[in-house]
Amino acid sequence: MLTTVANVLAGLIGVGVIVMGASFFWAPQAAVGFGIPGTRTEDPNFQAWLSVKAVRDIASGVFIVIVLVAATPQVLGWFMLAAAGIPVGDALIVLRSNGPRATAYGVHGATAVVMLAISVLLLVA
Repeated sequence: MLTTVANVLAGLIGVGVIVMGASFFWAPQAAVGFGIPGTRTEDPNFQAWLSVKAVRDIASGVFIVIVLVAATPQVLGWFMLAAAGIPVGDALIVLRSNGPRATAYGVHGATAVVMLAISVLLLVA
């Protein structure tokens, strides 16, 4: 039962990351929600960097889905544990940029905690 819940949550995170990454292509203003102050989505140079982030987000989500489908719960657990470093890094970037603490902790930190919980559930399965 816990494995099923963890698999569903991992799948939702994978799909969510894919959608989030793809949204940067059609709605670059969504990047403002990342939490870095002064984000200028109309700047062509920023849009180029945002495209790089979008591609990486999409690939990261696809990786989660592939591991979910093709590997054991323990392998997915280790993968999710490693991937939890991404939102931790994002939170640190927001804090270092003097961005909103609510975004750093409430969005990125909460995502890391959820990913860690999923990892634990999968690793003890």
